[in-house]
This record gives sequence, C-alpha cells and structure tokens, in this order.
Amino acid sequence: MPTLLPPRIRAQTLSPPAIICCCEGVSKWDIRTKIWDYLEANNLADFPRPVHHRIPNFKGSHQACHAVRELDVFKRTSEIKVDPDKPLEGVRLVTLQARKTLLVPTPRLRTGLFNKIVPPPGATKEILRICATSQGVKDYSVPIGLDAKVQVDLVVVGSVAVSEKGWRIGKGEGFADMEYAMMMSMGAIREDTPVVTIVHDCQVVDIAEELLDDHDLTVDYILTPTRTIKTGCKRPKPQGIIWHKISYEMLERIPILKNLRYREKQAGKDVILKDEHPDFPNARKPADSDENAKTGNTKLQTESTSAQIGQHHVGNDSLSTKSETHGALTTVYVGNIPPGTRVSELKSALREFHASPLRLSWQGAQGRAFLDYTDKMTAESVVSSLKGLSLRGQTLRVEMAKNQRNKGQVEINGQRNKYE
Repeated sequence: MPTLLPPRIRAQTLSPPAIICCCEGVSKWDIRTKIWDYLEANNLADFPRPVHHRIPNFKGSHQACHAVRELDVFKRTSEIKVDPDKPLEGVRLVTLQARKTLLVPTPRLRTGLFNKIVPPPGATKEILRICATSQGVKDYSVPIGLDAKVQVDLVVVGSVAVSEKGWRIGKGEGFADMEYAMMMSMGAIREDTPVVTIVHDCQVVDIAEELLDDHDLTVDYILTPTRTIKTGCKRPKPQGIIWHKISYEMLERIPILKNLRYREKQAGKDVILKDEHPDFPNARKPADSDENAKTGNTKLQTESTSAQIGQHHVGNDSLSTKSETHGALTTVYVGNIPPGTRVSELKSALREFHASPLRLSWQGAQGRAFLDYTDKMTAESVVSSLKGLSLRGQTLRVEMAKNQRNKGQVEINGQRNKYE
C-alpha cells in the first residue's frame, strides 16, 4: 500500500475525488479520454480548454503545487527541473521564491533540452510570477546544453493520469519520458532522483502495470489539492534513451536527440534506430537509411565538401568553379571550436548529421569555420540540427552568419571577415 502523508485540510470546498473505472482491457488512450471527458463535463478545468490532448490545467492546481514546499525532497534540493505545463506554474513559482535553480525543458525539445530561468536582480514577487509563466520562460532564461554540468535534485512532471502505485500516463507524445532518459544519459540525474507529479484528485486512478513500457517514467510523489501520496514505487525508471524505439522522423524533429545519438555513437554505444532494427518490419539497413536521410526533407548537400585552411583552399578545385554558378550562397557560422581540433573532425560530424556544405571554410586557429549552402532553408535546417553539437567536450556556437556571403565576406560580431 502506498504511504499517505497527512491530508491537507482546506477551507475551500473542493470537488470530491472522482471514481473513474479503469478496468482491465482498457488502453492508455481510453484512460486519457475518460480523464479529459470527466474534467470537462464537471467543469474542473481552467484555461486552456478544452483539456483534450493536453496535460490538463485543473482547478486547484496552485494549491497542489504549493504543497511541494512540505516535501523533504524539495527542502533538500538546490536544482529542480519542472515541465513547462500550465498546471505546474505554481511549482515553478515556489522554486523561484525559494531561490532554487529552476530548469524548464524547451517546448517539444525543438531548440535544446533546458532553459535555466534567471530572474533579474532584485526581482519582485510580481516579476517572479511572470518568470514562472510560459512567457517568463522565454524572457528570463538562458539555454543549457548537453555539456552543462547540471545536477538535478528533483524532477516535476505533469500527467493526464497516475495511480497510487506510481504508474503514470502522459498525453501520449512521450516528451517527459524522453527528457528523463536524456537527463540520465547526460548524467544530470541519478537513479534515486525523486519524481513528483501534480494532478487533480480525479486523475488518480487504477492503472494496470501491463500498460507500462520500459521507457515509461514512474513517479515517487503525487500531489493533489487534497492529498500528498508517497507511492513507494520500485519499478525501475528509464536508464537512458532506448534507441531502437526512436525513428528517423523523431530524430529530425528533435535536434538535440540527434546530437545525443552522435555522442553515444562516438562512445561506442548501440544507437541503432527503430527504422534500422532487424526486428522491425521493413527495417532499412543503416547505410540505406543514411542515404535516404541525405535526400529527405532537409535536402541537405551531400559529400561535396571542401576546406580552406588559413587562406589556402584545400580540396577539389572544381567546387570553387561549381559554386560560382549558384550565385549568392547562404553561410552558417560555426564558432567556439576547441584549440587543436582538426578540420576532419568537423567534417566527420557534419556528415553524421547529413549537413555537409557545398563549401567549408576552415579557420581553426581562430576557433571558427564557415559553411556555405545553396539556399536559406537548407542553412536554417543545418543550424537547427547542429544546436548543442560539441567537439572534444566543448559545445559549438552554430548560427546564421549575420551578413550572408557576398564577394567572399561575412560579418561576425560586427566585423567583416574575408575568408577567400
């Protein structure tokens, strides 16, 4: 039986916990639908509505969130990761008020893994409230890459449904599970790092353990407007990314996942994807998959890469002639390249990400390089794919050059730089 901590008695009258039957034979989606329908039918939801396909923002969420202050695991922490969901806004506020480090995952992991919320000096209570909102995350945060030495002491996630045993069901997209697995892979959390979820009482239901997969995240504490439940869950949490469950399509949608796979591949780990796995129907061979990815949606240039070292052009001279026929090129700047790095290391990484440029201009002594692509769409796709890429343990700075290639010049930090 789970341990029930002393109930919190509130003056405000709350809706009684709903008894939602989740019998054997129902699917995760059946449970989600029951919860969403119940919240809407009984007017237990706040903005945004309808709650379907969301982590629901329920009435009483701030009460439940503020109860996190009563947990010993919160009091002992200094660094907390809280999901960006609306019903967790109260936890983000409490974390900032307690002067703890707050990390919030980037929405849908589009641009990286974490944002660290940095309130301005002397922030008032009102400013802290803004920092805890989705807009505040945009306005008062700095990105945290895979190389950051973070040590998360507590993880707070949203849920659609959860059982008193600690089984959790999200909205079905798997981001909370993936974020946790990525944190494990980068050493940001330990096996015993506690996980808390915050839900309405009606979201606490019976869930058959058979519905859980090995990538599903479980929780150690459940906070509702009326209860605090310590689940005592012993089921192992994800130990890292399970690559054979990841598709190429997902890899393209989540650039930081691609970067993590590159790191683990360099470390000699098995990173065969779902599309490549021999047990998966119609699996493609890795070589075939790579070739298809090169000619897929990103339409990135393939192996036509040349390099310039200092002012000396190295590679196939025909590339220079060929590039002139394309007119204006779109240039990507790569900076923060570690001293001693060879151009071959950068070229190898670019091939791995199917981001080989039409021309590569290398200035390793200055810790930078310039990548030429034939169009802006391709260049922007490359910038997205290479976010968080590191060489020799150092995260590279990858961005569009401020002034695009014109007569052999680009502008970086306000200075013209001739690289031909």
